[in-house]
Parts: sequence; structure tokens; C-alpha cells
Amino acid sequence: MRYNPRLRSDINKYKEYVIIVEGKKDVLALNQLGFEKVHAIHVTSVSLKERAEQIASLVDKKEKVCILTDLDKKGKKLYILLKPMFQELGVRLDSTLRGLLIKAQISHIEGLSSFFNKVENIG
Repeated sequence: MRYNPRLRSDINKYKEYVIIVEGKKDVLALNQLGFEKVHAIHVTSVSLKERAEQIASLVDKKEKVCILTDLDKKGKKLYILLKPMFQELGVRLDSTLRGLLIKAQISHIEGLSSFFNKVENIG
């Protein structure tokens, strides 16, 4: 994981986006960074398609949405599944934030806030 001092301010530019993550811990991590429109895709007893429809119904057509699943093998598979689902539902997807995290070699969303706490307390 390489630390880019601009990473935090770069990430802050996406706070208005609707962010879709895998689970509760990911939601909490992004909430701690000031993101408010964060939705977990994994909800007990709800299929991925159903959950995608629920989230899509909460999204304003003008809002940009970023699917921010973990950047490991499982997360990438999930991203590939979710992307067409949300596109079919008419959601405006934007993967810029995802690309930013890939460049920074951050693989797990739930560790994002603790990552910043560590590096910012060192620096």
C-alpha cells in the first residue's frame, strides 16, 4: 500500500456520490470518512438483484453511483456481477473512485478509515 498525501482530499471529492459496498463494516468505514450515502449490497435474506433494485430506487437519476466492492478476487467478481445490474436499472455509474483506490493499492474498503488514521498520525 503506497500512501499518496493527496489521496484523502482526492477521495473527499466523491462524498456526494452514492457508494455501494459489500457489507456493514465497509459502510461504517466510509461513514467515518464523512460519506453519507453508503449502501451495503449484502443484506440477509435479500438477493443481489433485489438489493440492487432497492438501492436504485433510493438514487436520484442525477446522482453518480460508485460500486466500491473490495479490490480482491471476490470483490472484483461481485463488481462484474453488479455493474450490468445497476446499468439496466438506469443508474449513472462512475468508477473513478474505484480507480483511485486501485492505484493506491488499497484492497479492502473496511480498512480505509483506519489506514488514514495510521498514516495521518505518522505524518
